[in-house]
Amino acid sequence: MKQLPIGLQEFEYIRRKDALYVDKTDMIYKIVSGACKQFFLSRPRRFGKTLMCWTLDALFSGKRELFEGLAISKTDWEWESYPVVHLDMSVVDTAHGIDGVDESLRQTTKELARKVGIDVSDITLASGMLSRVIVGLSEKHGKPAAVIIDEYDKPFLDFYTKPQTAQDVRDIMRSYYTQLKANEPSMQFLFMTGISKFTKMGVFSTLNNLNDISLDKEFGTLFGYTEEELVDYFREHLEAGAKELKCPVDELIERMRRYYNGFCFDGVTRVYCPFSVLNFFKDYEFLNHWMNSASPKIIADYMKDRNLTVEQFRWMQVSKDFAKTPGEMETAPPESFLYQSGYLTLREGESDDFSLDYPNIEVLESMSQLVTKNIIQSGGTGDYFVDFRSPILDAVRDGDADLFIETINRLLSSVPYDDYAKAARASIRHSGVYAGEWLYRSTILAFLRGCGVLVIGEMHTSKGRSDLLVCHRGTAWVIEIKVAYNDDGKALAKEALEQIKAKQYADPFSTAKKVGIAIDDKARQIKDWVAG
Repeated sequence: MKQLPIGLQEFEYIRRKDALYVDKTDMIYKIVSGACKQFFLSRPRRFGKTLMCWTLDALFSGKRELFEGLAISKTDWEWESYPVVHLDMSVVDTAHGIDGVDESLRQTTKELARKVGIDVSDITLASGMLSRVIVGLSEKHGKPAAVIIDEYDKPFLDFYTKPQTAQDVRDIMRSYYTQLKANEPSMQFLFMTGISKFTKMGVFSTLNNLNDISLDKEFGTLFGYTEEELVDYFREHLEAGAKELKCPVDELIERMRRYYNGFCFDGVTRVYCPFSVLNFFKDYEFLNHWMNSASPKIIADYMKDRNLTVEQFRWMQVSKDFAKTPGEMETAPPESFLYQSGYLTLREGESDDFSLDYPNIEVLESMSQLVTKNIIQSGGTGDYFVDFRSPILDAVRDGDADLFIETINRLLSSVPYDDYAKAARASIRHSGVYAGEWLYRSTILAFLRGCGVLVIGEMHTSKGRSDLLVCHRGTAWVIEIKVAYNDDGKALAKEALEQIKAKQYADPFSTAKKVGIAIDDKARQIKDWVAG
């Protein structure tokens, strides 16, 4: 089997080591050979943006031998060598505030100038240095330069929790990037990439010459692996994984599809996260690789600080304008932040618009677990989530309703008073459900998902929709939740069970356990329940 390029991002190194490389050069050829010469493309982290930048670097440097056998080698690409300006903005230091960013940007550009042999010793501004490098290289080599900028937004995204500081850094970067338009005659090609979307009101307010291809269907699979690529390039790894997990290859692919596929950048085509696929094939464990490659606590705190639930973003309708320009991440609504970060992805929507949803099981379960862990009050040290997870898995698997209710009540006891108070004060309703009921249902649903249980909220049948469908290791539960504000809990629990039967919620699951639950809103506990 070919070596997996885990942690490898430099195209030349991957090719010379004969490591596994999924060939995307047919799409790269379409980008570099057309009439347009200036491009912008955004994607979430860990999807191969840096590899793309190094591939373009090798291409414009004329390193033809690295592309032997790849799709672009069969085209009419002329393999001319151009001077290359390659900047990785993730190296800009953001740990020392505005002044630190400004100074680090100067030092980064000065180091670039030194590497390419351009003297900038008489220039103090980073923007002036960049201009000198582009023009100087073009004059030195007698041909325009190819300019490649990776992680263009990293310097200001590091301040997403400090909107004013982020805007100040954005102003610095705007002045710097303006030189790209000012020196267009000295450039053969320009490619910029990052996480946040193109916005004419931000850094790109003076860069209106860029062709934003982030949503183009033609390049929807440029980043990420299609299922066809997974089968073609990883056949030996799939066979080894199937042997390790003692299952057929087709079954392994199905499990990987549910766990790691589902990212969509054009509203049509779905792709696997490369980082998760490569790390899965390292040890054949279904772990949350992509989620854990960032700082999970940051996203958990983001959700908690804004009193957000996991469920409220499922199948959220958005316009095509939103998908293209969702706004600056630090000031835009939560769905914009989660979408640009990759936690939410595009799906087909109503009419000609899109909807948002979580890409796959990895992201949905991870988000659910993060939110639930933030809810649980430990009162000490240790992983208290495990104390809840073990009994709930036992209860669901064994059909033990007593243990199920007991564990859910422990969970509800752990929800901080402030969270209940926020829900009680909320004037909004979600899908016709009172804020209090929404909180109970969302908390239980997120907890079960975070435990690795297959759970579907508002499962539709021919006569209605149940609150929760829970499945684990061949055991199915259909659960209907009622909240007793000033009502008879026993009567409400019976009403919930009768609703399951009358609406035939459990009919598709012949052996499903039916449970009607009444939650006492004052006690914030399940006081009454009936199983049938």
